[in-house]
Amino acid sequence: MLGLMTRLQTRVTDLKNFSQDNAGATAIEYGLIAAGIAVAIIAAVFALGDEVKSFFTDIQTQLGAK
Repeated sequence: MLGLMTRLQTRVTDLKNFSQDNAGATAIEYGLIAAGIAVAIIAAVFALGDEVKSFFTDIQTQLGAK
């Protein structure tokens, strides 16, 4: 009976420690921040992609003309 009580108390202590652990929440927050940055980069590439392409095409044309 004493062994059962000890194991039960150990499980309760483990559960209490698990509920107070914030490491997983921090990892999820960093993941969400990284996903937000990735979405912003993708949006910028789609918005400015044609302008950047034409800019480098103009430079290539000017370098080829010389």
